Order: sequence, then structure tokens, then C-alpha cells
Amino acid sequence: MSADVAITEAPPPPPRKWTSARVAGYVFSIFWIACAVSCVAYFAAGYDAEFVSRYLPRMIGGLWTTVWIVGLSIVLGAALSVPVAFARNSENLILAGLGYGYVNFLRGTPLLAQIFLIYYGAGQFREALEAVGLWWFFREAVNCAIFAFTLNTSAYQAEIYLGAVRNIPKGQWEGARALGISDRVTFFKIIVPQAAMIALRPLGNEIILMIKGSAIASIITVFDLMGETRLAFSRSFDFQVYLWAALMYLAIVETLRRIWDRLEQRLTRHLVR
Repeated sequence: MSADVAITEAPPPPPRKWTSARVAGYVFSIFWIACAVSCVAYFAAGYDAEFVSRYLPRMIGGLWTTVWIVGLSIVLGAALSVPVAFARNSENLILAGLGYGYVNFLRGTPLLAQIFLIYYGAGQFREALEAVGLWWFFREAVNCAIFAFTLNTSAYQAEIYLGAVRNIPKGQWEGARALGISDRVTFFKIIVPQAAMIALRPLGNEIILMIKGSAIASIITVFDLMGETRLAFSRSFDFQVYLWAALMYLAIVETLRRIWDRLEQRLTRHLVR
């Protein structure tokens, strides 16, 4: 005996309502699309082959200068941030106080003021620096920029790493001790790998902020991307050069963002179910 089975189709989903959030989203999307179209139209209307051939290679060279200055500063800052983070977490009140003062001074003062203090302040101590053989370093603007960026990012990275380690549950330390695992092995084999995943996203944000903040190096005559852009504008008075610079900064940030997303997916692939 067979029975007829009635097959019913699922009702169509109800139409989406035009909420204020949805309307605002469409408005902002239209606005940004209009901005993008306007920029493209401006570039097309004001394209000057002679201007591009004269200044674009210099701007690309400045872009490379920005990349290696920021990259070197991030690496040196990472190396410096480790002892600073240990000092911040130390039970020794003197070390903890020094680490606290270091981090809060560099995070609480503008990067522009820091680079001015180093570049212009070093000249006030030229004789002392010559006596210890360091004047050759501080007389170069690019070295002062790298030094200022390194100190600044080391303070932020120290807080990122310290916060990531503190975010690991204390039960993991206790469990490792119960299994007879030393604190050293626990830290490097258990705590650090987990803390690295927690610190990855804020570290990427810090690198992006350093890339954008590096533009102030041009104020002390470093010919990075912004330095070359300012030079090109002073000679041509063509506002288009700043749009080219903005697109180059955007390209660096977007490339880094995509690399960071891939790295995060790679490190957290075991967490995906």
C-alpha cells in the first residue's frame, strides 16, 4: 500500500524592512562610490604624462623608504618590548615602576613631540654625544626617525604582549605545574603560542598605525613617501600629488591587512569547526 506524500514548498522569506540602519548603509555606500568616481574622474581629467614621469618614480622611492623605516622600527621595537613587558610584570617595584613610566610616557605623549625631542634635542647635547661616539647616529634625520619610532612602538607592543599573556587563564599554569612541567617550558610551549594568537590582531593594528604615523618623519627632512610628496607639491603646486600619496598609503595598508588576515587564518585554523 502506498501513500501520497504531500510536498509543500517553503514560503518565501518576508521582504526586508527599510530600517534606519539599512537606509544609512545605502546612503554611505552611495557617498563612498561617488567619492571613488570623483577621484577617478579627477585623475583622468588632470593626467599629465610629464608630471607623472617626473615625480612618480621619486614617490615610489619614498614609498620604499617608508616601508623599510617602519619595518625596521617594528622589528627593533619588538625586541625592545620584551624586556619592557617583563619589567612591567615584575614583582620588583623598581623594575615595575620603570616599566610603567616608560610605557606611559611614550604612549601618553604625541609621536610628533617625541621625534622633535630626539632630532632637535640631540643637537643640544652634541659635545656629549661626540664624546661617547654617538653623534654620527643622531646627526642623521633618518636615524632619529627610526629611533623615535622604535621607542614609541616598543611601548605599545609591550602592552599588547603583556595583555595577551595576562589573558591566558591561570589554570593553565596550575595544570602544567600539576603535571610537573617547569614554568620556563610552560611559558614558551603553552602560554606564548596562545598569547601570540591573541596579540596578532592588535599587533597588526599597531603596524598600520605606525605606517600612517610615519608620515611625520618628513617634517625632519626625511624623504619618505610624504617627504617626496611635499617636495613634488612645492615644485608643481598640483594637488593631485597628495591623492597619489593617499592611494599609495592605502595600498600598503590594504596589502598588510590581507597578509595579516591570511596569517591569522593560518594560526587559528585548528579553532575552526
